[in-house]
Amino acid sequence: MRWLVGWSSTAAGAVANGSAGATGNDGETVHPVGSQLLWGDPDPLWAVGDWRPDEVRVVRADAQNRIAVLGTCGASDEDLRLGLFTARGGALRHLTAWPGSYTAVVQVGRRITVCGDLAGARPVFYTPWAGGTAYATAALPLADLIEANLDFGHLAALLAAPDVPAALHDSTPYDGVRRIPPGHALILRAGAREIAGYEPVASLAVAAPSADPDRAVDAVRDALVEAVRARLSAPRHVPGADMDPGPVPGMGPAERRAARGMPVPGIGADLSGGPASGTLALLAAGLPGMPGTVLGHGTGAGERLLAVTFNDLAVGGREAELERAGTLAANPRLHHVVVTGGEEILPYAELDGPLTDEPGPSLISAARHRARLAAGSADHFTGYGARQVLDAHPARLADLLMDRKRRHLVRPVAALTKADGSVLVPARVYGAARKLARTPYRTGVEALADRLLHRRFDEPGGAVGASLAALTWARPGPAARWLTGEALAEVSVLLQGGANRSGVGPGQRPGDYRARAALARHAADLRVLEQAAEVRSQRLHAPFLDNQVVRACRVLPEALRVQPGARAAILRTVLEGAGVTDLPPGWGAPSHASSTAAARTGLRVSADSVVTLFATPLLAEAGLVEARVVRKALRGAAAGEPLPLDGLADLVSLELWLRRLLARRGTCWTGTPARARAVPEGIAPRRSALASGG
Repeated sequence: MRWLVGWSSTAAGAVANGSAGATGNDGETVHPVGSQLLWGDPDPLWAVGDWRPDEVRVVRADAQNRIAVLGTCGASDEDLRLGLFTARGGALRHLTAWPGSYTAVVQVGRRITVCGDLAGARPVFYTPWAGGTAYATAALPLADLIEANLDFGHLAALLAAPDVPAALHDSTPYDGVRRIPPGHALILRAGAREIAGYEPVASLAVAAPSADPDRAVDAVRDALVEAVRARLSAPRHVPGADMDPGPVPGMGPAERRAARGMPVPGIGADLSGGPASGTLALLAAGLPGMPGTVLGHGTGAGERLLAVTFNDLAVGGREAELERAGTLAANPRLHHVVVTGGEEILPYAELDGPLTDEPGPSLISAARHRARLAAGSADHFTGYGARQVLDAHPARLADLLMDRKRRHLVRPVAALTKADGSVLVPARVYGAARKLARTPYRTGVEALADRLLHRRFDEPGGAVGASLAALTWARPGPAARWLTGEALAEVSVLLQGGANRSGVGPGQRPGDYRARAALARHAADLRVLEQAAEVRSQRLHAPFLDNQVVRACRVLPEALRVQPGARAAILRTVLEGAGVTDLPPGWGAPSHASSTAAARTGLRVSADSVVTLFATPLLAEAGLVEARVVRKALRGAAAGEPLPLDGLADLVSLELWLRRLLARRGTCWTGTPARARAVPEGIAPRRSALASGG
């Protein structure tokens, strides 16, 4: 895991030095383990972990005016100097507008600004400490620093209402550690903190004029091309890339690296999983330059992009997708690799893994993703986030009604009617959208609080049912039905308080609000996936979550988004604008069914081990669930009962995360003997704290 950490103290006048540290209230001085000092006292900043040299840049105007950028950033050093100069006047948004995915930290005198991203894939956390404020791009190091207990209210909300900002607010799994919302920056002045938004969110009491669809799609294309180019043009250094990892009979250097969990040097991309990942592969292969070097295959073709297709032998049903991937891979600038997997990498098959910063449902499938990524390149493109930034959340139908654009509902409602086969669908969908358009935010959140309190979780089934259930300001999470009454009551109270401090004003679009919340949820889970399935020396790139791509996608007219097949049509236009026109028939078809089938098959195959996990679960000790209820649900789902599999994944993943956290020995900090003696205990809480709920 890679992160940056720093703090702003009330002290002044110290000089930067190589032994910078921070002194707590008890007089101990601490330093991050395995850190690289970027600048020193009185407000030090460190980069921690296996950052590549090109991923850490610091540009200084003088000793007290400087900018650090960590990650993949397409800005030149001159751009960073100009950005630092502009930031001295208090401007923020330009710091988030360069191509790539990065975190920017600016120091101007004693004022420090740390910018988060729009999606939430690169979050910023903070906590009061030693009379000032410590901040980091990971929550666990800050929890170590203050020896935090777990926040069980947050964990309950994560299960009961994961997509509802009013329930989670700014909390984390660690009591006392807070996160800044997406689209905001943390501003520190001599230890005092302020959270400021840098992205305007318009109130739509009066409808804004719609953007031109063609220009909006062109802007998405330009943003994606710049995002891909930022990765291709960055210097690429892979530790040990020039070394053959040792002889293995019958294997070339590339296969030997993959067999040892080491990525192939160069650029690669997923060629399966939907049109988004395929779009990135084709864009990366088509841009001028050298995408990457595929070594050891004996093709003699030289510089090509490594395209990876995952063939799930244990599930099947992906023949058409594999055929389309093979057709695309005929491109001479692509080298196609098909990764096959059986029962050993199904979801739930491998429940051991590293401790991640936060819990997430992807923990149950980390081994599955690792098998695919290990066959990829050192820099690997994925299409994660495309669905969330391009597609229309069903609640956007209410936005169209608010803007008096009823005619744009015709095609999406007709598609739902065709899928359901009932003539009553148009009236039901229109009625639900009209009701949402007229419901204030506070009323919607209070309705969810009441549903949780009275355990009302039944929702209509099928495609139409899912759309109707989503036509609300807030809805229960799929795991809520298995929580105890006490846990649901606590989340209900959180929702009541969150409705009062939401900041959602009159005229706010419910669809736009729900879409932003869904994007933040997806970005958080991707961050967990990156840590859980991490392959040594590899970087996973998700350009659809870059700031400039998210901004371009938000300009897409809602009337365009809601049309059936809109995402595939937009990406097809993006590729055509980049000169790619010969796409195979069926390109852009949805691929959700295979992942659902894999989850059900994996749960059936691994039912015994998963049920054993809940023999004496920590979640039950914390009072969040009843063990027998969860065991019954797991057995039922394994037997084929129509239970929400994503809810069970949330439960199993959180239980796994808690066990890894409590089994952890060590800390992210080193310093005085007092702290060294505390290391074996790890961070609080222990089992006694779980049992008492504190």
